Amino acid sequence: MAEAWPDLAGRLVAGVHVLPVRVYFEDTDAGGVVYHARYLAFCERARSDMLRLMGIHQSRMGELGFVVRRMACEFLKPARLDDLLEVETRFRDWSGARLEMNQLVRRGAEVLFQADVTIAVIDLRGRPRRLPAKLAALFSGVTES
Repeated sequence: MAEAWPDLAGRLVAGVHVLPVRVYFEDTDAGGVVYHARYLAFCERARSDMLRLMGIHQSRMGELGFVVRRMACEFLKPARLDDLLEVETRFRDWSGARLEMNQLVRRGAEVLFQADVTIAVIDLRGRPRRLPAKLAALFSGVTES
């Protein structure tokens, strides 16, 4: 079934994941402007789809999981109903139980939203765990530094 929708999870281009997003009515407030929390949802979807394209399926990770530990966000310009956006996700660094990334939401060349995100690797009890070597090797291939 995935072959029928090859671009559903976006695309990886030179280590950057790009996910297209259309702004629907459900994403906006009464004035037709994207509600601030929807940017977080767009970014979550992009992070999940980037992992999927890298061959990391969170539903099959067994006793490990990824959780957002910190997000520093900047809301720069509004997106509006029917806008076509792209969410760009870049891994900046990883070490131990931590992944650092940057995400941008663009409308064409305009950056509307920017977030620096720290992801923690945890076990089923919520305790930090080192990134397994197999996953670390995958992240090495897409990390900026």
